Amino acid sequence: MAETILIVDDQETTRHFLSKALAEEGYSVSAGETGEEGLRLAREENPDLVLLDLKLPDATGLEVLERMREEGSSACVIIMTAYGDVESAVAAMRLGACDFVVKPVNLKQIALLVKREMERHSLERELLHRRKTSRDKFSQEYVMGESPSIKRVYEIAAQVAKSDTTSVLIEGESGTGKELVAHYIHEMSSRGDKPFLDINCAAIPTELLESELFGHEKGAFTDARFQKQGLLEVANGGTLFLDEVGEMGLPVQVKLLRVLERMTFKRVGGTKDFTVSVRVISATNMDLEKSVREGRFREDLYYRLKVLPIRVPPLRERREDIVPLAWHFMDHFNKVFHKNFRRMSPEAERALTDYEWPGNIRQLKNLFERIILLESGETLEARHVQLTGGRITTGALSCVDIIQSILSGGEIPRAGLALESVVEEIEKALIIRASEICGWNQTKAAELLGIKRDKLRYRMKLYGLKDKETGDEAQAQRESEEPVRVT
Repeated sequence: MAETILIVDDQETTRHFLSKALAEEGYSVSAGETGEEGLRLAREENPDLVLLDLKLPDATGLEVLERMREEGSSACVIIMTAYGDVESAVAAMRLGACDFVVKPVNLKQIALLVKREMERHSLERELLHRRKTSRDKFSQEYVMGESPSIKRVYEIAAQVAKSDTTSVLIEGESGTGKELVAHYIHEMSSRGDKPFLDINCAAIPTELLESELFGHEKGAFTDARFQKQGLLEVANGGTLFLDEVGEMGLPVQVKLLRVLERMTFKRVGGTKDFTVSVRVISATNMDLEKSVREGRFREDLYYRLKVLPIRVPPLRERREDIVPLAWHFMDHFNKVFHKNFRRMSPEAERALTDYEWPGNIRQLKNLFERIILLESGETLEARHVQLTGGRITTGALSCVDIIQSILSGGEIPRAGLALESVVEEIEKALIIRASEICGWNQTKAAELLGIKRDKLRYRMKLYGLKDKETGDEAQAQRESEEPVRVT
């Protein structure tokens, strides 16, 4: 959908040429000749940007701008004036105008100014959206728990939040809630009203990760058609969360170390130094000390990240928190799926508490999403929950059965399907089955599934999967003894 521009000017020639020039740039353009018409169009079309003349037949541009702000418009407004009236231009900026230009306008200059302001305004909207999404997610999922171990984690996190410069390394198994701890530090800090941006270092190739973090200049590489700000610039003043930092490639590690030491960096392909103020919080489920010994992670960066380490305990080490978390997820998914579970039987609570939870809180949450979606009633019984062999199933139909039923002409459940969770469960089941067939050899399992080994490793970490009999160490040893076929 094209970005929208509203032109408000009483001169027909100005409206005509501006409309034509901006439409050729790909924008959707509308125009009005009076202040009242401009206000009506602003209400109806909610434009992204307004080119507003300072002198109109029925009002001044300042009056129109003030009315727009009173009515809740957040559009970027560029004032146009033929009089070079500096006082009015300053007054317009105080009312929230983005910029001003002196008429007669230069069409190329206007096009460049509009492009710049559109990019800036779009970035601001994205940051607001991400901020709201981030806070909503934090408020929905944050449950501290009652165990001494998790209380200690949040006590340390609260102390860390008071320090504005300390970098933090959060360690723990997959699914333990490391991102929530990072959110907590951000929200409790003086940076809480600034951006919280996150990036998964394992999900992005090294060359793209560098561009995402540091940005790039136009022409820095083949597809760099435009200049791009990196997350470090966008997060300036706030917090950058580096999830799975142990998967970061060595070239990016060198640049990150410089940021942590000097808070300066260059964009990819650039020569200018940018200075920022960003708190960097990192998280990993890897043994970074082992990675350092093996030469896969820089020792100097490791100690720079680990100024203050926080270890988030696995769910099996905080069993007193399992039932409170289960109640939290039950209440949450009751609202999502419009169900009415009000109680949990003692047998169900016992089954949950006795289980080892290899996938930790993420696994518990996914379990309750499926149960509340597929089951009905007011009491969650033990029969709704079957925890066997380290895997979870529900007493209702399996995800595969549900998909087969739907594709054969059956109906999608009226309460909804939770597509992402269903796809996740099918993917997890296929990975487990392929791993079993291949004796948990990751290279062979990846070939069987038609994906790269790195992608398989990432998904196995995401789902908390490993060789249930021998564990990861034996798995790595077994693969190191077998030749890897290069295709």
